[in-house]
Amino acid sequence: MNALPDRGTERPASEGEEIAIRVWRGMRGLVVDRHERRKEVCEALGMSFIRVKALRLVAAGPLTLRRLAERLTTDPPYTTVVVADLEHRGLVERSPHPDDRRAKIVSITPEGVRAAELAERILGTPPAALLTLDPADLNALDRVITHLLTHGGV
Repeated sequence: MNALPDRGTERPASEGEEIAIRVWRGMRGLVVDRHERRKEVCEALGMSFIRVKALRLVAAGPLTLRRLAERLTTDPPYTTVVVADLEHRGLVERSPHPDDRRAKIVSITPEGVRAAELAERILGTPPAALLTLDPADLNALDRVITHLLTHGGV
C-alpha cells in the first residue's frame, strides 16, 4: 500500500486513493515517459521547451512581458531572456505598450506563427496506441479528462 503525505507524517492511502495513484502514474508514464512530445518539439524547433511554451502563449495573442512571465510561472528577468532569444530568432517582437511606457508588448511574427503551428502539430499528435482504442473507450476517456479539466480535479 502507498502512503500519502499528511502534514509531515505519512498515512496509508485509501482504496480510492490507491486507484488514483495508479491512474496518475499511468497517465504520467503514458504522456511523459512513453510519448514525450516535449523533446520532439524542442528538437524540431531547436530551442528549449520554455521558449516553445512562450512562443505558443504569444501566438494566442500579444502579451505584456509581465503577463507572459505570470503565464510561464517564471520571474520577469528570466522571461526577458527568453523573449530576447525568441526575438533574436525572428519569432517575436517587442514594442512599447500604448498605455504604459514602462511596459513592453510581445507579439508574434509571421515566422513565429509558422514555428508555433509546427509546435502545435507535434504536441497535438496523439500516439498511435491511442488511435487504436475502441471509440467507446476514447469517448469514456474524453469524458473523464474533460471532467478533470473543467472541475479543477487535476
